Amino acid sequence: MSDPAPTPEPSAIAPLRRWGAWAVLAGAAALLLVIFQIAGPAFEPRPSAGTQIGEIAGEIRRSAWRSFFGLPRPEAAPAPVSPTAWLALAAPVLGLLAVVLSLISGLRGENRRYALYGAGLGATAIAFQYVWWLALLFVAAVLLHAIITNIGDIFGL
Repeated sequence: MSDPAPTPEPSAIAPLRRWGAWAVLAGAAALLLVIFQIAGPAFEPRPSAGTQIGEIAGEIRRSAWRSFFGLPRPEAAPAPVSPTAWLALAAPVLGLLAVVLSLISGLRGENRRYALYGAGLGATAIAFQYVWWLALLFVAAVLLHAIITNIGDIFGL
């Protein structure tokens, strides 16, 4: 009697040959990039909040006096680019890639869990970044409102 042919062992990289697995990886990477985008600027050196608000108020005051006296505007210096600025575009692109890969995985009839996980992670990354930017805009509007309501104190009137 002869020995039966040995069965090949499943490869450890077999899941990476599925569109759904790549969708999960892209969605997880997108979510990590969004979290890093939110936490990254906290590690950059910044002046205190009072100093920043004072600089904004002083710039408003100087601008108002220049326009009152008809003086020309000074040339604006280019703002320094943050090292995390590219994350504002990379994270939603990766999230969209995760959703597209999940769609491909679902259409090919692969494991639905991978497709759902990838689409969920990608959509969460996109939504989380959107909500974060809305919160930042709201805080900026509140700060601008506080400066404008106290404009009399800024001019010393």
